[in-house]
Order: sequence, then structure tokens, then C-alpha cells
Amino acid sequence: MFIQNPNPEPGNPENRPADLAKTQKSPRQPAITYQTLVVAVILSLVLGTLGGAVAGLFATGQFDKWFNKTFSNKTSAPSDTTQTLSVKEESETVEVVKKVQPSVVSIIISKDLSKIYSQSGPYSFFFGPQPRQGLQQVGGGSGFILTADGYIMTNKHVVNDDQAEYSVVTNDGKTYAAKVVATDPFNDLAVVKIEANNLKSLQLGNSDALQIGQTVIAIGNALGQYENTVTKGIVSGLAREVTAGDGNSSENLSDVIQTDAAINPGNSGGPLVDLSGAVIGVNTAVSQEGQLIGFAIPSNEASKVFESVRKTGKVVRPYLGVRYVQVTQEIQAQEKLSVDYGALIQKGSGVNEPAIVPGSPAEKAGLQADDIILELDGVKIDDDHSLASEIQKHAPGDSVTLKILSGGKEKTIEVTLAELKQ
Repeated sequence: MFIQNPNPEPGNPENRPADLAKTQKSPRQPAITYQTLVVAVILSLVLGTLGGAVAGLFATGQFDKWFNKTFSNKTSAPSDTTQTLSVKEESETVEVVKKVQPSVVSIIISKDLSKIYSQSGPYSFFFGPQPRQGLQQVGGGSGFILTADGYIMTNKHVVNDDQAEYSVVTNDGKTYAAKVVATDPFNDLAVVKIEANNLKSLQLGNSDALQIGQTVIAIGNALGQYENTVTKGIVSGLAREVTAGDGNSSENLSDVIQTDAAINPGNSGGPLVDLSGAVIGVNTAVSQEGQLIGFAIPSNEASKVFESVRKTGKVVRPYLGVRYVQVTQEIQAQEKLSVDYGALIQKGSGVNEPAIVPGSPAEKAGLQADDIILELDGVKIDDDHSLASEIQKHAPGDSVTLKILSGGKEKTIEVTLAELKQ
């Protein structure tokens, strides 16, 4: 009940809602409205019910469980999924590293420098005393164990010095003399052998199943001194074409994997693995111009090399016998060509690099400089299907059909591939 003001202010009608809020007050007994009583009754009922419920929880010993469920998890719930995924990936990475590390080795390159520089030669004149006698470490690389009896995969550029001696240091600190069994004339791969048994080997995975964005881990002897260095990243690109070199020589690599997992000098030959621990690439090169741009040879190529070595004791590769440049729109404009794809046969930059290798299948089939190979067995030669990669799908002795553009006219020829000699 509202008590109306008996003396309304001038200008304010008695029935104005604003005036209805004014009440008479006693110094000792404040006025209580009907609404206040209703709120008080409801509040007492709520508090009574809540008190009874809490008392019941205490009596049954469930208060702590109810309190934690109601209040403690409210703020952490939204991040549970993120935390779970993060912990899971970290756990997978740690487990993969534990699984793979025992199979990763360091390859030590040693030379007797005193045999290279004589005491009367330019070394002593310009650089002082002759190096001390005996083998000295001059470099290092990485590799990984393929079989329990000591076959190891690495890069060709790690073990291509005929004047050097090589040794392998395993994860447990043991050192073994290493023999270079075979090197790949087409790719930057090599197989070495140590005399050992019961070694833990790695499985070669299927690199054709790789997807861009997939998590990968690189392990190797970084900078030749930090053994079993682990870096992590993703697959940044597939089927890249790069030219890799060490200052003394260079090599064109096709269909390689690009990754942002840090690859440093000394990592060469180490494994690039997925989160199952399978090898999906052999680390081989890193860009000096960009950041975190590394390359690895696909594991399927490594598998072919190793199978060939086990069967024949060497790496058997087919070859056609041409030097070429991949035709692009830029090459088309530069050379004034009628097509923007294919392999344009051209001589190399060196004096002894003719467009057609003498005695090769290409010469026997009548291929000439400035011919453009458009297709091989119906596959268009372009950025996604290089001539080299298509040839490597075959074996020496296989016959392939080439569609070529010669003198402005298209024609088809048959060529029998031969074995590439080292």
C-alpha cells in the first residue's frame, strides 16, 4: 500500500505517478511498502530452500563435489580442448624423437692434410707450419640406419670425396669405420655400410601420401658438432625443383620436399620423419637467401635407391642422354617458342656439356639440339611432370614414346632407355 502525500507540491497533479513515490515517515519506524514485504517473503523462501539444500549436501558429503563442479571449472572449460590438443602434439613429438634418435648417426669426414700440402708447397708459405700428421676431422654430416646389419642412408655430397675416410658415430657413442657402398648418379643420395649387428633401423614411409601443412621433424648432426639436433615444422611445399651446391659442385634436384623445419649444415643426410616416426624424406639442402626454407629428397626415391643397392650392389638409373631446360612462359618469350611447356634440348654451360650425349639413346633416336620434348608416354612435360622424373619411373631397357616438336613440326619417336653410368 502506498501512502499519498497529503500536501502535494504546486504544479504536480495528485494523480501523477512520480508523486506516488512520496511517503510519510516516522523517526523510529520507517515506512514499509507492499512491494518490500513481497520481496522479503520471496527472499526468505529462497534462502531457506538454498540453506536446506546446502545442509543436505553437507549431510551426504557431496558439498565439495558440487562446489568444484559448479564454480571451479567454469573458467577453464573453454580452453580444455586447446590444452588437450597441445599436450597431445607435444607428447607425440617427444615419443617420436625417442623412437627415432637411436637410429640417427653422425658421419665424420677425415683426411690426412699433411699429404695434401707439402712442406715446400704454398700452404707453409702462406699459412705457416704444415698440418700435423695423421687423420683429422674436416667435416661432418648425418645419416640414418636402414637395416640391423649396418646399411645407412645419407647424402651423396657428404661422402663424395675419394681422398677422405669416413666413420660413423652411433647414438650410443660407438664409432665404426664406414665404407661407401654406392652413390646415386641422378640424385643426392648414397648408401654406406658399417660392420655391426642388432642396430635399430628406421622405416621408410610413403612420401607420395604427404600433404602440405603436415607436421614433420628433422634430426641430424647440426653444424657437424651438435649431434641429434631436433627441429620441427611442417611440409611447406611438394615437387619443388632446386639447384643445390656446396661451392665446389652443383646438382639439379627434382620433386623434392620443402619444409620449414630448420635444416643446417651437418643435417645433410639425416631423416625427415612424420609423427608416426616413419622417414618421409632425406634432408639435403637449405636456402641461404630465405629463412626456414629447407629441402628433403622424398623417401620413395630413397627406397628405390636402397632396393637397387641390395639387389645389384649399385644404384641403377635409366637415362635418355639429353641436356634440357624446362619450358616456361619466360623461356617461351626468351627463345621465341610456339609452346609454353615441354623440355627444350640445349647444351650445358660447360665446354664438355653437349645438348645430346654421344652414344646415348637420344643420339640413336635422332634427337637434336633445339628439339622440344612435349610428352613422354602420353604425359605432358610441364612444371608438375619434369622430363627427369618421368624417365626415372622406368628402368634401363624400357622403351618409351616421345612426342617432340622439331623444326616446327610435331612427331612421335620410340626410344629405348639405357643405364646411366657413374
